[in-house]
Order: sequence, then structure tokens, then C-alpha cells
Amino acid sequence: MTTLLTTHDIARIVSAHGLPQVLRRLEAAITADFRRWAEFDKVARVASHSRTGVIELMPVADAQQYSFKYVNGHPANGLQGLPTVMAFGVLADVATGQPTLLSELTITTAMRTAATSVMAARALMKKSIRQNALHGAGTMALIGNGAQSEFQALAFHHLLGINKLRLFDTDPAATAKLVRHLAQLPGLDVQVCANTREAVRGADIVTTVTADKRNAVIIDADMLSAGMHLNAVGGDCPGKTELDAQVLRSSRVFVEYEPQTRIEGELQQMPADFAVTELWRVLEGLDPGRRSDAEVTLFDSVGFALEDFSALRLMAELAQGLGLGQRVDLIPSMADPKDLFSQLSPAAAQRRAA
Repeated sequence: MTTLLTTHDIARIVSAHGLPQVLRRLEAAITADFRRWAEFDKVARVASHSRTGVIELMPVADAQQYSFKYVNGHPANGLQGLPTVMAFGVLADVATGQPTLLSELTITTAMRTAATSVMAARALMKKSIRQNALHGAGTMALIGNGAQSEFQALAFHHLLGINKLRLFDTDPAATAKLVRHLAQLPGLDVQVCANTREAVRGADIVTTVTADKRNAVIIDADMLSAGMHLNAVGGDCPGKTELDAQVLRSSRVFVEYEPQTRIEGELQQMPADFAVTELWRVLEGLDPGRRSDAEVTLFDSVGFALEDFSALRLMAELAQGLGLGQRVDLIPSMADPKDLFSQLSPAAAQRRAA
């Protein structure tokens, strides 16, 4: 039998534990798996591109469990009442290949992406910013106020103590939506800005989460300031970027899985020998990460399958603790494993109905 987790199950998990705690546990789970990077069989995701978007499969496995995520990215979906990103995922037992979990990943992807952004910022932002944030004094510019924005804002507020947010989106309705959702949160100062430059000026952390599938220039190098940390989240497929190439040249760049980011991230603008560091090396203590308080650090985040592996395992654990999830016959149960044809008999159909 396979456990099915729906969007309602994920919402009940968040309701039971609280979003800050779920985000905190996601960051911890993802960090722990990145720190055992060598144990995973990794591959860049498989993408099918069309004129309107992309559909991707994202697999990864360790010696015990295999996972994959199906996910799309279609920026014009809002015009049809559909999310830009929709996803589901599977966990399976490596020893037998049996799928043990089938779960929604649309909401969960938003949460794990925000948790990953915090993980990177915690490792790469300068110490004085981290210390100030812990005392409620950090400032983040959030460029792109769509479906991912609340998760990023709340993750940085609850997990890193960021208490000042500067917002900008070319769609004022998206910003208004974000402001409305954050309005009841005590201790968070939210400022709506007229443009990206105003939002970024003097920010400790800059997070970009735009959706348009195009080579955009949202951040120019002259917007950077010494010691700034950037999370570039929106540039996540070929032909889709958010930063001017000079921003990368002016920063120390960190990535999830280099072979994938070379194709899909901001890194696609750069020559093949442009130096980057995979983030797991910093988390394992093999690389110092930021080398000075004046250095500008950039996390070129495209999303990697290991983050979904961590998220699926955590959601399965939390669901089990709450007694959530439906047991479904995704795979036939047979007395004789060689007799698949008998599953089509009327008697077998009656047993399944019963």
C-alpha cells in the first residue's frame, strides 16, 4: 500500500505544528541531507520545454530511499486560474522499488524553497548581519511578490529574525496581496517600494523570486553594496534569468548542484570556467563560504531534487505522527506476483471495491 498526502493533509500538518516550526524543521532536514551529499545518487533534472513553460522531473536517491518530483513552470497560468508552479512527488523503497508515499508538492515546494533560501543565507551572510537579525534588526528586499513571496518573507522573519521587508513587484495587486497576508504579523516592518532600486538600496539580504520566463535584468551591479547577500531564486530554467552578468562577476557565487545550475541558473550567462562553489561544501565545513565582511555573496538557487527528498521524508514523518494520509492501492496486491492478469477479473474488482 502507498500513503497519499493531499493538499488538505499538508495544510493540517502546518495547522498542527505552525508554519514557523514546519519551516524550521524543513531547514534542519535539508541541511542534514546536504551534509551527507556524497551518499546521494544525483543527476540534473530532466526538462521538457514548450513555448509557454516547462515540465520537469527531478530524481535523487540514497541507499535506502528514492524520490522524484514532477513540477511545471508556466508563468501565464494565472490568466487561466492555475498556479504558475504545480507539483507532486514520490518516495520509494530502493530495495524493492515499491512506492511508499505519493504527496502533493505544490505547497511543500514553496515551503522547502524558502527553507533552502534561509539555509543558504545563514551560511553565507556576514556575521554582523546575522547577529543583528537575531536581535530583530535585519533588512531584506523581496523582489517578486507572487506565490512564493509569503513563504520567503515568513521564513526569513521567523528563522533569521529579519524584521524589515522592502517589497517590489511590477504587479501592484501581487504586492497588495503580500502586504495583506503579512499585516497581522507583529514585529515585521513592511515597506512597499516604487521600484527595485529603492527596495535593494542598503538591504542586508536581497531575494528575487520573479516568474517571467525571460532573460530579465532585475538587479544591476551598481545596486550591490559591500557585505550584501543575494538569493537569486527566480532564474530556474534555460532562457530565464534575473541578474545582470556583472552581478555574478562582482560576487562569490554558490550553487546547489553545479551541472544543473550551469544550464538553468543565473550561471547560464557565464563561461564554463566561471568559478562557483557548491553549497554543501560550506555546510560540511570544507569551504569557508564568505571570506570577508565586504564580500558580496550570491546563492544561485534553481531548486534541486535533494531538497524535495528531504521535504517528502519530513512530511511523511509529520503525517504519520498526526495519523494523516490515505492508504491507496497504487500498486496491485497479489497472492501470486506472477499473476498480474487476474487483477482484471470481476472477483478482483469486487474485492477492491469492498
